[in-house]
Amino acid sequence: MFDLAASDQDDLHGGRTPWQPHARRVPMAHLHESIRCDVVVVGAGITGALAAENLTRQGLDVCIVDREQPGLGSTVASTAMLLWEIDRPLRDFVISHGFERAATIYRQSAAAASGLLALISELAVDCHARANPSLYLAAGESGPQILLEEHELRRRAGLPGEFLDHQAVLSRFGIGREAALLSPGSADVDPVMLSQGLLAIAASRGARLFDAQACDFDSSATEAAIELDNGRVVAAKWIVLATGYALPDVVRSDLHSLASSWAICTPPQRRSALWPEDALIWEASESYHYARTTTDGRIIIGGEDETDIVEPDARDALIAAKTGRLLSELRRLRPQAKPVAEFAWAGAFGKTIDSLPMIGRVPGQPRMLGAYGYGGNGITFSFLASRVIADTIAGNERADYDAFSFERDRIG
Repeated sequence: MFDLAASDQDDLHGGRTPWQPHARRVPMAHLHESIRCDVVVVGAGITGALAAENLTRQGLDVCIVDREQPGLGSTVASTAMLLWEIDRPLRDFVISHGFERAATIYRQSAAAASGLLALISELAVDCHARANPSLYLAAGESGPQILLEEHELRRRAGLPGEFLDHQAVLSRFGIGREAALLSPGSADVDPVMLSQGLLAIAASRGARLFDAQACDFDSSATEAAIELDNGRVVAAKWIVLATGYALPDVVRSDLHSLASSWAICTPPQRRSALWPEDALIWEASESYHYARTTTDGRIIIGGEDETDIVEPDARDALIAAKTGRLLSELRRLRPQAKPVAEFAWAGAFGKTIDSLPMIGRVPGQPRMLGAYGYGGNGITFSFLASRVIADTIAGNERADYDAFSFERDRIG
């Protein structure tokens, strides 16, 4: 194992996260000659790792290229809350998409969260995975009546959960909010351990991992290729773009934009300072705070998102100020917790205007697939992307995934 200095930072994240001390250095080969494979995956974070695992499971010859150590790009900045609930509530999707389509989208996200947990169990990936309920708290203009309407829509869609009034939230969780929705089916993990574990499994099936940066892309009706920074070429039947928040020039979309988020992690707390059921907590407001615990008793709390501060130096310069605000939020949420930030970090993330990811074929590139714009559902949508991508390559594209298409109608 190796650790990164607290000052290590790049355009993907700044500061220091609780996942870095547990990271392993993953062997990556240098490519000295041009090669061929079935699929070349660009990016070795959680999305690339999930894609590589699923594609090698299908018996395909997979190469993965990344300029970063696997899992230490965008993935290491994740708070790794595997929520099936989407940043935008079901009621908003019902307005924009109609009930049946909105319900399908939410059910697909719920299936992705449960599918990922099942995969981790099946493969015995050591990543501190835990199944947890989510606690969606009333906040801002979203009071008890709004949450009750959301609950009824979810119930109609066949989604699990219960409505808690003020007294129930207070007695069960010790949190003084007007109301909440408590829903099973979510989870949390160590994202770096998960991505590195999945890559190790893919490698055991023959996947090849290279330390390189993709500089140019080419895709026609019959073949695809990427050119690396050393001039070598990886020719393939398919290219899969899994580059985190950063869209290569070959991908253009008016759906996608960047934002920054900040988070802190405390030292281990007394059990009495943690809330019951280790629920994943988030707020029913457009700009929300979120919180989770860890297997060693720490509290992670994040939020304070900004859409107009995405330049790395400006983003990271705010870590100290945002840490203070997040500690204040922790005191409000859990007064009995020790309000100390042992880790504090900032990260960039991609989001879309309709809060749904962009997954599937890259427009104008017949043999190029991509996955972007995850918002607050990064790892859940990464799992969904790995399934959509594998189905597309196998010739089994599903019409019910068209809500995630790069070329979908722009519905705000």
